[in-house]
Amino acid sequence: RSPPPPRRRDDGRYTDRDRDRDRDRDQGRARSRSPPPPAKAGGGGDGGWGRRELAGEGGGSSSPPPKPVEPDFKPSGALAAETKCLTIASRGNSTLNGVVLKYAEPPEARKPVRNWRLYVFKGKEQVELFHVHRQSAYLIGRDRIVADIPVDHPSASKQHAVLQFRQVIERNEFGDSKSLTKPFIIDLDSANGTMVNDEAVPASRFYELRSGDVLKFAFSTREYVLL
Repeated sequence: RSPPPPRRRDDGRYTDRDRDRDRDRDQGRARSRSPPPPAKAGGGGDGGWGRRELAGEGGGSSSPPPKPVEPDFKPSGALAAETKCLTIASRGNSTLNGVVLKYAEPPEARKPVRNWRLYVFKGKEQVELFHVHRQSAYLIGRDRIVADIPVDHPSASKQHAVLQFRQVIERNEFGDSKSLTKPFIIDLDSANGTMVNDEAVPASRFYELRSGDVLKFAFSTREYVLL
């Protein structure tokens, strides 16, 4: 596009002042047609901050992705308390007379003060008596090499159950605490179970016993009375 012809005064003369004014007008038009200068990289303002944020989200950053959280399958407090007996049984790796024991005593194991006895009956006849106050635990089972109280019936497991004395803390109605040593039975995941007063006890759980309770193991007809 050609520039407009220079304007002349009414008298036909074109002065230096007219020439300067026309030059300023042409320069202003040229500036208005020029594109705005590009924004400098890293400069201030909202435009620069937005671009840096998008670059970080689009993978421009060299930092590694966050490590995924691994699932935690550990038992909670209540569940851990319920499975305590299983943990005790699973860590029993000691041996006796060359036989690996399935059970290890818990920290609260105590030898009883009371002279507990276990009477064995076959029908109405008493056939055996065990004094069970001389140690804190008695292994019951078919394997006479390790069993403290043998059960010879073929349906019984080699290491069937344990009579365990444990120290427990009890509180009375006034809030006073008292330490007691009480008898418990724990079935060692036997094949055919343990009965207390003709009711099956849960496997791998401590089950509190009371004086006069009658125990049976597997399909044996013998009765073991705790007194």
